[in-house]
Amino acid sequence: MSTKTVSLKKEAYDRLRAARRYPTESFSEVVLRATWPEDTVTGRILLERHRQGPHFSAEEIDRVEALKKRERAPEDKWARR
Repeated sequence: MSTKTVSLKKEAYDRLRAARRYPTESFSEVVLRATWPEDTVTGRILLERHRQGPHFSAEEIDRVEALKKRERAPEDKWARR
């Protein structure tokens, strides 16, 4: 099997290392296991989608607003009782 040497930024190396399923899994195995999306969204497509709006129905917006009104601040676990 032939090999190639590649250079990575430290952040990329750390992410690749963290993606290993077990300590002895090789970087080649991690890369071969990775999935790469075939269809990407360009800035032009994203802008067109945004201009098409609306992005949410009136019912969905009402549900979000209702949930926001019910929302309370989390309990302060450090407060003295």
